[in-house]
Amino acid sequence: MGRGVVVGVAVGVAAAACVVAGVVVGKRVKSRRKWKRVMGVLRELEEGCETTVGRLRQVVDAMAVEMHAGLASEGGSKLKMLLTYVDNLPSGNEKGTYYALDLGGTNFRVLRVQLGGGQGSSILDKDVERQAIPQHLMTGSSEDLFDFIASSLQQFVEKEGNGSTPSFVRRELGFTFSFPVKQLSVSSGLLIKWTKGFAIEDVVGKEVGECLQNALIRKGLDMRVAALVNDTVGTLALGHYHDVDTVAAVIIGTGTNACYLERTDAIIKCQGLLTSSGGMVVNMEWGNFWSSHLPRTSYDIDLDANSPNPNDQGFEKMISGMYLGDIVRRVVLRMSQESDIFGPASPRLSMPFILRTPLMAAMHEDDSPELTEVARILKDVLEISDVPLKVRKLIVRICDVVTRRAARLAAAGIVGILKKIGRDGSGGITSGRSRSDIKMRRTVVAIEGGLYTSYTIFREYLHEALTEILGEDIAQHVILKVTEDGSGTGAALLAASHS
Repeated sequence: MGRGVVVGVAVGVAAAACVVAGVVVGKRVKSRRKWKRVMGVLRELEEGCETTVGRLRQVVDAMAVEMHAGLASEGGSKLKMLLTYVDNLPSGNEKGTYYALDLGGTNFRVLRVQLGGGQGSSILDKDVERQAIPQHLMTGSSEDLFDFIASSLQQFVEKEGNGSTPSFVRRELGFTFSFPVKQLSVSSGLLIKWTKGFAIEDVVGKEVGECLQNALIRKGLDMRVAALVNDTVGTLALGHYHDVDTVAAVIIGTGTNACYLERTDAIIKCQGLLTSSGGMVVNMEWGNFWSSHLPRTSYDIDLDANSPNPNDQGFEKMISGMYLGDIVRRVVLRMSQESDIFGPASPRLSMPFILRTPLMAAMHEDDSPELTEVARILKDVLEISDVPLKVRKLIVRICDVVTRRAARLAAAGIVGILKKIGRDGSGGITSGRSRSDIKMRRTVVAIEGGLYTSYTIFREYLHEALTEILGEDIAQHVILKVTEDGSGTGAALLAASHS
């Protein structure tokens, strides 16, 4: 082979190698650009969700001010600050057998709770039965629905063992009714509207306690509706029964709400209101809280605009289990539009609420070296397969940013309540005293809901923020206590304390 041919072959090989190298480098550059775009989306999310201590304290102040405004006049605040007429929380001394009916969806529960009285807040026994509501009763007449419930209660009472309640004694019932109600007294309230698939028109505007009471009379059941409450008030009652330092209750689950014990003289919109205890439980409906200090992103704006209730429940849409998974889905969708790091576009990413919050939590808490649970959920739920580890780590990071913001805002909400009642170490919103002048009392907040009880990272972020906002010296006096079954046992306890 001549020298010229060898040189020609060598030049050809070198040229081919250059082409290959150019393609490889080109791909790397392109890949880096794609990754840079995705990182830009992440950075924007992190900045939009930022919850510095300074910002959280602004949210605390806004919550306390809105609470004050809601107590001053009807419609004076995004917070409804509803009076519950519950002025006598269980103390632990209640004795006897009490009943509860928990109606909050397509099922209802009936409970019988036997209380021992005396020291130690003893619940001696508890029986529970769950019953599905037939579909036709959810859209039928009020008489049909409440007669069905009363019949179930009657059958439950007939199973009562060992004569725990003599037949001549009237039974007392706590009724948890988890629908919007305008409360008239501790045991009565007008239904504002149905939700959760119910549509019984002849109950709207009617007194709900009376509807149930009349059905009990029709069935010949000697039982009195002693308390009509929502689940948050039941949680406060149960918390107070076990610990009299309990001043507030918060539910953070699929939805979120809070209630607390307020001084009667601070409820300005009901001047002249008198209670034997000097206080009353106020149902805040805090899911509707809003402030310009809340860190809102384009994902929150889009989620709200596409929801059945735009411009409503703004706080709930940032912190509750109903929405967190969908915020994460929206971020991932945006990243998939900016880059093909998730492979071919999955139509499932465009389906609202397909990524439920329990699945998001499972990805966030995946501690396997290869993030196998993240890979499984992406494949099974979103139909995104063969995702590299680097991208799986990115998914975990998105879950972390969204969850951390939610938990820290929930903590700010809790401190807002404590500030309003002077339990945050500052003496309340009207006090001019310095923190050093205040002797901090032990303060318990009853807390319920799967987002808090089952999602460890959420719970840890909430506690961390509580300590950051209050400072360690004050935070050590504030105890968050898991209180389960406020809607059932709590309602029975309220029947006991108001009988």
